[in-house]
Amino acid sequence: MREASAYRILIVDDELPARQRLRELMESDADVGDIMEAENGLDAVEAILQKQPDVVFLDVQMPGLDGLGVIDTIGIERMPVTVFVTAFDQHAVRAFESAAIDYVLKPYGDERMEAAFTRAKARLDDRHLREFGQNVLQLLDSRHLDKPFLDRIVIRERDKTDLIRVESIDCIESAGVYVALHVGRERIIHRAALGELVARLDPRRFVRVHRSTVVNIDSIVHLEPATHGEFDLVLRGGHRVHVSRTFRPLLEARLGQSL
Repeated sequence: MREASAYRILIVDDELPARQRLRELMESDADVGDIMEAENGLDAVEAILQKQPDVVFLDVQMPGLDGLGVIDTIGIERMPVTVFVTAFDQHAVRAFESAAIDYVLKPYGDERMEAAFTRAKARLDDRHLREFGQNVLQLLDSRHLDKPFLDRIVIRERDKTDLIRVESIDCIESAGVYVALHVGRERIIHRAALGELVARLDPRRFVRVHRSTVVNIDSIVHLEPATHGEFDLVLRGGHRVHVSRTFRPLLEARLGQSL
């Protein structure tokens, strides 16, 4: 199931059976939250403006304001991700010119509609990822002006004090009231709370990939797929780190692309 928030769906069709069938299909998808309906173009415009759904399944041929008229009224740049659903293929060219993500002809099979929804979700995830990444970078810029990030970590021992260059750290793992700094094949224990330490590191370099783990983006050698959309990272020192589904979007946002 999608962890951040469920997709909000608007179904626009003047035929009740068509809306009911698509609603049943959407209800079977674990990523879907609210499902709204509109039986004409004017109601669709109102719903899009006021309720701001993520995805709109839009019938083209409707009495009064049709599907293409809905897009003209809202404006392409303000439309949610749109899938046209219609029995008339002559509208296909105009539909794609109106930035539709897909065009599904009635009658359709479940697999065809599921494929269209998968495309819509991928488009949404890319859009959210870009927005999230931009927001993070803006936040980082403002923080960097207030307080410089650490470039070295002071490690005090009984008979000496070491200065660990932050750029040499491959990853940092929480260990109770301590953290473990992995530098190559060396593991250095340092008394600090992970959250407090991470707040003083440059997030352009360090990305949280698990509740208890932060990695240096430059130390990642490659990724290996695990289960359920999760990954294992292999770092330059040979250490392996798990990427949870919860924190995968942070890594994708830092990379600026999907994994």
